[in-house]
Amino acid sequence: MFNTNTIKRGIIFACLLLLVTGCKLGRHSDSDVIKIRLAHPMAPGNNVTLGYEKFAELVNKKSGGKIVVEVYGSSMLGSDRVAMESVQRGSLEMASSSSPNMANFSPYFMIFDLPYITDIKYQQKIYDALDNGSLGSFFDRLAEEINLKPIMFSEYGYRNFVTTGQPISSVDTLKKLKVRVTASPVEIEVAKALGMSPTPIAWGETYTAMQQGTVDAEGNTFSLLSDSKHDEVIRYAVDSRHNYSMHILMVNKDYWKALPVEAKKIIKEAADEALIYQRSITAALEKKAEQKFLDEGIKIHKLTPEELAEYKARTRPVWDLFTAKIPAELFTMVQEIQQ
Repeated sequence: MFNTNTIKRGIIFACLLLLVTGCKLGRHSDSDVIKIRLAHPMAPGNNVTLGYEKFAELVNKKSGGKIVVEVYGSSMLGSDRVAMESVQRGSLEMASSSSPNMANFSPYFMIFDLPYITDIKYQQKIYDALDNGSLGSFFDRLAEEINLKPIMFSEYGYRNFVTTGQPISSVDTLKKLKVRVTASPVEIEVAKALGMSPTPIAWGETYTAMQQGTVDAEGNTFSLLSDSKHDEVIRYAVDSRHNYSMHILMVNKDYWKALPVEAKKIIKEAADEALIYQRSITAALEKKAEQKFLDEGIKIHKLTPEELAEYKARTRPVWDLFTAKIPAELFTMVQEIQQ
């Protein structure tokens, strides 16, 4: 005769075994269809969002439906940091984080946060160095150390300061503003160098913080601010272009290694093609958002060469604060792009 407790334990064990096996099947080990969840924080219609939607479309097409990328935007699966931590642990396959928020995982990512470290006129050189050059190889090695693998260095753009009520133009007009920043130490120090009061707030909470007066300023691309409806609370802006950012799509390193060779090839080809598309639409979307701001009555101050020079002069000492935390070779690689 069977013991009742033994039977119960057997049923529970069988259920757990089925659950674990089912999870594996749902990933890629034994299933005909590989399902990959991709989490990112960006709003619908944003250049980053459109790039990942194109990536998912291309993966599906190239694989004949055998690989499906499920895109979860607008922080549905958590903020940049939360989603990327899930990828590190292996509970999520892919996530995208802005380069400032990647500083949570390694201080070396702060290189791109440094004020005026690069300029839009060097964009193609940046792309080449990331996609096929020493800069991309450096970040491949860095990501592997933190259990990640880069898939796409998506274009985010150049951040500009905006406010809910105070007109802004020259550096001195920023003084004492409470500005939302990411957790990046560089962003925080840039705000301080400009006489602002930095307040780290997760992106998903920024609209409410601006609306309720917790902060009265933020820095971001016009296109993302527009896509996220921040133009509903913004009244003034300045084209400071003080910070260049990317959105870096990462996959769990072990998950990537376990994928079939053909699947990796398809994903890489789709990522390369989606990246070309994503970068090609960014400038037009930024211009469109800027015009929308003007049409809505948002005042945008265009910096004169002298005013821009003052922004650079005030923030340049920030570089010196982080030279000990960022390898000299990384500084060299980025600065070589500027020639």
